[in-house]
Amino acid sequence: MTKLIHLTQYKLIELTGVDSEKFLQGQLTCDVTKLKTGDSTLTAHCDPKGKVSSVFRLIRVAQEQFYLLFRTDLLPAGLDQLKKYAVFSKVAFAEPEVQLAGVIGENCGQFSASFVVNSGNAAILINPAERLEFNASAEAWDCVEIQRGYPILSAKTQNEFIPQALNLQCIEQAVSFQKGCYIGQETVARAKYRGTNKRAMFIFKARSQIIPEIGGEIEMRLENGWRKTGVILSAVNFGEVLWLQVVLNNRLEDGQQFRLPADETALELYPLPYELV
Repeated sequence: MTKLIHLTQYKLIELTGVDSEKFLQGQLTCDVTKLKTGDSTLTAHCDPKGKVSSVFRLIRVAQEQFYLLFRTDLLPAGLDQLKKYAVFSKVAFAEPEVQLAGVIGENCGQFSASFVVNSGNAAILINPAERLEFNASAEAWDCVEIQRGYPILSAKTQNEFIPQALNLQCIEQAVSFQKGCYIGQETVARAKYRGTNKRAMFIFKARSQIIPEIGGEIEMRLENGWRKTGVILSAVNFGEVLWLQVVLNNRLEDGQQFRLPADETALELYPLPYELV
């Protein structure tokens, strides 16, 4: 069955102006100049230390028009961080009133809207052309995002991780190592070329009714017991299954055991849909 979801966890920001491409190019981890009209990619905006203040989907609508699809929880801090660098650029930010819908299923391509972002068996509709009867919760969409290995950043974990700790270098065109300077670029490049990044995001699932706190820890089995480790990036309980994204040391041993501290529920490592590089 095709799932239709009202994406209330997202907010659309519009950026326009003659300097819009140049401005974004100097701010974001992706190469904005290579984004064609109608294309989109995940991307990140970092602070000067290279820590990610926001992750969002960047959509090129026209030569001088972009959509920034933010998770609502990252606003207003993530948007304010962008705006403070825009004072000398001919750009304008707006927050248009639009309906955002998610479609999951093999037939997701049959739906039309003023703008459609397609990605495999899922699509984001911006102002759907028809009235939709929503039949799934927002958690269903977040569950798919987690399974895809797309990091779900929240206000509690803003400015905590460099892009590579969130696996962004593995996803779409989210990080370019060939483009010129942008905010935090030195740290991001050093992590790649000097191998200074020691963390990555992993996916776990478990049969548990508990939803652990974002920013909390899980436990790892050692020879002499259990030790707390990692940072929980996101947690979604859907269909009585708990899904987690956890930032850990990027070199896990085969067969390593993990559990939830609260009820000692075993955590199953779910395979990432891409290779860590």
